[in-house]
Amino acid sequence: MSLAVFLELSGEQALIVGGGSVALRRARTLLEAGLQVRVVAPRVLDELAALPMRHEARTYRPDDVQGMRVVVAATDDAAVNDAVTADARAAGALVNHAGDAGQGTLRFPAVTGRAGVQVAIATGRELPMLAQALREGVEGLLPTQADLDGWVARREQALTMAGSEREAALEALRLDIRAAIGAGLADGLRPGSLKRGAA
Repeated sequence: MSLAVFLELSGEQALIVGGGSVALRRARTLLEAGLQVRVVAPRVLDELAALPMRHEARTYRPDDVQGMRVVVAATDDAAVNDAVTADARAAGALVNHAGDAGQGTLRFPAVTGRAGVQVAIATGRELPMLAQALREGVEGLLPTQADLDGWVARREQALTMAGSEREAALEALRLDIRAAIGAGLADGLRPGSLKRGAA
């Protein structure tokens, strides 16, 4: 059983071992989350080299994991990935094994977000295509910034009311939010097309 959490790791140190397409995806994700990324690999893709990270052009050494909060084993050599994962676990780092997620302690879900609302989707098994399809379906349900601002303002106003008036205002807001999200589900709306006006 996995524990679903959002971690605030901005400014923390991350190590990626490997320089291919998986390393590129993971580097982008970690950089977007504000981590300081170091990549260890003899060679890296040009797109990876262009990112704001530090590259050490060499093979992996066990002491590379020391001081890291997040480690990603993303080489094309299963034995190296296994070694990186074992070393990272022993060092107490969160580690993602690109070839065998079950060996690691960290998995990267499919994520979508808008207006500060984030949704992360994991399938519970190695089927990223399903997670991606679910993410695409959820994207159309997310509120715009205007939707969210309006709902927050209504909630703040409701909280200034007394007794039954406050409860009625909060219940009306709850129903309007559910109606807006439900409309997206019923109509099969695509990204960016959440109906407005219910709030």
